[in-house]
Amino acid sequence: MSCDGWSITVRGRTNQEIEGRPMKALTAVSIPLLMGLATGCQPAGEEGGEPETGPTVKPIVALETNRGLIRMELDPDLAPETVKNFLLHVRSKFYDDLLFYRVRAGFMIQTGQLMSSMQKRTSPAWPIANEADNGLKNIRGAVAMARTGDPHSATSEFFINLVDNTKLDFTEKTALGWGYAVFGKVIEGMDVVDDIATVPVRRQGSYEALPEDPIVI
Repeated sequence: MSCDGWSITVRGRTNQEIEGRPMKALTAVSIPLLMGLATGCQPAGEEGGEPETGPTVKPIVALETNRGLIRMELDPDLAPETVKNFLLHVRSKFYDDLLFYRVRAGFMIQTGQLMSSMQKRTSPAWPIANEADNGLKNIRGAVAMARTGDPHSATSEFFINLVDNTKLDFTEKTALGWGYAVFGKVIEGMDVVDDIATVPVRRQGSYEALPEDPIVI
């Protein structure tokens, strides 16, 4: 028995905050993304029996930035549509050369639309349904989708929580209660995330927390 693995490179997009919450916006910045999808081997059962089942294999995305490497483990069991959408963007290289254009110390860092040229890259995908009611929480290190005021408007923008942001969690299926869908977590490089959070930022146009020195993927 043997197992094969694969990896690909990607590109991205960005968001902005409304009333203290992560919201969506498009602009340009640079970011190279490497995505490694771990594969698992499943031993066959005895002859005539059912194959043994193992734990679900979770995709690992390696996000290479000019400040260091961040590895994120995705959860397709609890956020299937969100993970599918994210990996489609990864495979199409959508996140390449995108910036972390919104850096809020004590809150989160966000990317997914702004390129290093300061031009916006628009996602070709349709907005996805909000899966924030999956039980995953916006705790430190959790990776979640950013969106507009419409709970079901997320496309390509995502953020990494710097602290436990319980105010972003699902409470009820209302406009104010849907929250922000968590679909993964940082498993390596949280020190890089924390380092990014310390960079000086400035307001520029609609971007209220743009790093003075570009943080590029």
